[in-house]
Amino acid sequence: MIFSCLAYVCGERSGVIQEKPFAFGETLNGRTKVDIETEMQLVEQKLKSLVEQGCSEEETKHAMKDLGTKRAKLYGWPDPYVFTKAMGEMFLGQYRENMPIVIIRPTMITSTFLDPFPGWIEGVRTVDSVVVAYGKGVLKCFLVDQKVACDIIPVDMVANAMIVTADEHFHDLGSQTVYHVASSYQNPIVYKQIYEVSVRYFMKSPLLSRSGMPIVPKATLFLSTMAMFRLYTSLRFKFPLQVLRLLSITFPLQFGDKYERHNRKFKMAMRLVKFYEPYLLFKGIFEDQNLETLRIKNEAKEMHDLSGFNLKCIDWEDYFMNTHIPGLVTHALNK
Repeated sequence: MIFSCLAYVCGERSGVIQEKPFAFGETLNGRTKVDIETEMQLVEQKLKSLVEQGCSEEETKHAMKDLGTKRAKLYGWPDPYVFTKAMGEMFLGQYRENMPIVIIRPTMITSTFLDPFPGWIEGVRTVDSVVVAYGKGVLKCFLVDQKVACDIIPVDMVANAMIVTADEHFHDLGSQTVYHVASSYQNPIVYKQIYEVSVRYFMKSPLLSRSGMPIVPKATLFLSTMAMFRLYTSLRFKFPLQVLRLLSITFPLQFGDKYERHNRKFKMAMRLVKFYEPYLLFKGIFEDQNLETLRIKNEAKEMHDLSGFNLKCIDWEDYFMNTHIPGLVTHALNK
């Protein structure tokens, strides 16, 4: 069985992160064990309680998100997404019996490197949202340490890794093997490089505004800590919002809608930054020795067509300039 997970189930660690499966009930902070059955019961009880209280769909959604975040942080995970992924790994490992389990942990997935054709992608996600925001001229500031590796992996390489690992362990009854599909160990690219390539690309091929005019993005201010980001946004956005709020109270017809619109955008931006903070400031390096060993083994067998996940062959700047950003514009933005 192949279980597609996520490399960031490791939490907010630093240094080299090994390809190790979770023990059943293991937590990141080591305080106590995770009881998966108890966690499922808590979710069911909370949902039942919200229904009995007559909460709206939106209220229920926020309450369940809050519960998930609270439970995740209790055990050391930054958010419920990676927490539930980790529990999924534990559950499969505990009850696999004779079934071989392969756990694939990719990092941030980007457009295809080669197959079915270079640059294919669906939607705007992870680092792509930053590239697009810059191209549209709306990325005024951003929370990230520019010297940190941005661990990305083309989606076709993830698919190739899944095919080859499934074939490798098909007959390994009862085995459980973890594979990091990542770039930070073998061929890292830092956020500063991505920004510089984005600047060059949009200077050469700018996006167009609604009026059809080329957008000329301004330089982005990068802030490497959450404290610096909060200070900047308070001075640059929050304080003016408070002034606008007072004006909306005094002159509701003139400023009421404007305040609500800007306040909503500000809150949404801050929620997104808070959610992505653990990943934007992540300083870990994902070891991928298991996958590298398998790649070398397959190359020795001359299985080149099935081993297309050699990260060392990627020139990241060329990939972003001539494959990824053009693909992002063509397949995600222009649809």
